[in-house]
Amino acid sequence: MNPTDTFDLPANVAARRVGEETVILDLESGNYFSLDDIGTRIWELLSQGSSLAEVCTAVLEEYEVDRAQLEQDITALTQELLDQGLILRS
Repeated sequence: MNPTDTFDLPANVAARRVGEETVILDLESGNYFSLDDIGTRIWELLSQGSSLAEVCTAVLEEYEVDRAQLEQDITALTQELLDQGLILRS
């Protein structure tokens, strides 16, 4: 994955924010996924077309987290979303 990568949401994916979490539904499989507050922020940024680098910068400004750990976490979450078909590379 590259820092400049951006992603799109497939038509078969629906997401709704519930409190500080986001619930994501794959309409084809019927599988539900849940993201915590930081995962929700990452999801929002990715779904708005932000690159991975932009996501990292925004989250660093909003949360007190270690940059190296955050980059690993963003990469891992993004890869999981890709693997589950919840996002697509642009």
